[in-house]
Amino acid sequence: MAFGTQDLGIDLGTSNVLVVARRRGIVLREPCVVALHRKTNKLVAVGEEARQMLGRTPGHIMAIQPVRDGVIAHYSATQQLLAEFIRKIGGKNPLFKPTVVVAVPSGVTNVERRAVLDAARAAGAKVALPIEEPMAAALGAGLNISAPEGNMVVDIGGGTTDIAVLALGGIVVSDSLRVGGQKMDDAINRHLRREYNLLVGDRTAEEIKIAIGSAYRLETELRLEVKGRDQIAGLPKTVFVSSDEIREALSEPVTQIIERVKHVLEQTPPELSADIATRGIVLTGGSALLRRLDVLLARECGVPVHVADDPLTCVALGTGKALDQLEQLRAAGRW
Repeated sequence: MAFGTQDLGIDLGTSNVLVVARRRGIVLREPCVVALHRKTNKLVAVGEEARQMLGRTPGHIMAIQPVRDGVIAHYSATQQLLAEFIRKIGGKNPLFKPTVVVAVPSGVTNVERRAVLDAARAAGAKVALPIEEPMAAALGAGLNISAPEGNMVVDIGGGTTDIAVLALGGIVVSDSLRVGGQKMDDAINRHLRREYNLLVGDRTAEEIKIAIGSAYRLETELRLEVKGRDQIAGLPKTVFVSSDEIREALSEPVTQIIERVKHVLEQTPPELSADIATRGIVLTGGSALLRRLDVLLARECGVPVHVADDPLTCVALGTGKALDQLEQLRAAGRW
């Protein structure tokens, strides 16, 4: 099998799609959103253009997120999205058939994994190869996972959280749960409905999380004006929410993540546990940017916790590093 410079690495996330071209770095970063014509299922828009349509489309157009909780929920939409992105990168060259490395959550079933690879092939990939997200995240964060010393990665994406202990080039212990940034947004939505009878869209909930969300108490608490619709009167409504109440709303998904991290630590062999106690846990993924999540996780687990330099791009960059090692990984029997 020959590998070339046109090969691509894809982080097909619940919230965003990042594409890395071999030896060129990140060449595309777009929201994982597709707008389709309801009757014909024809593509209307993808990426940021489609995201702007969420909650605003006329009756004949639907804007959807085709990947939910880390797995494909709408196969044809995912295939069209990938095809459009591959076309953007390769232009109109009909010979552009890349080998693609796709990051998949470590906890997906074989059927779910095959759906991702089939969608990539249907979108124009010559060959589609999977890599577990925590493995890609560790590579992208610059960890030396080929060494005998243990490294622990917690990748908190939009739909899933992947937790893994890695050593000697492989995953020793791993776990995955379908809790991530979107579950946090849902928790904020529920809080606003319960406390204020206020209905807001998913984009607004995410903006609240980014603006004032936190996992542990802040030195100075924050406040934010939120606009939505009163679910009783049906009229526009404005309220002010504080960071401490949003933190309380986020406590359920955050606690679920922490409990699963503890579970993986309990399953880790003692020698690797000693390495993690020294090296700490590395947080990657967009939701790793939640304020003071690293502080809370360190307090709960009793080990140092570090946020990767650019947690949003770690998985994508890791697929790019896997592209550079395709022959070695194939020779090692990984694919």
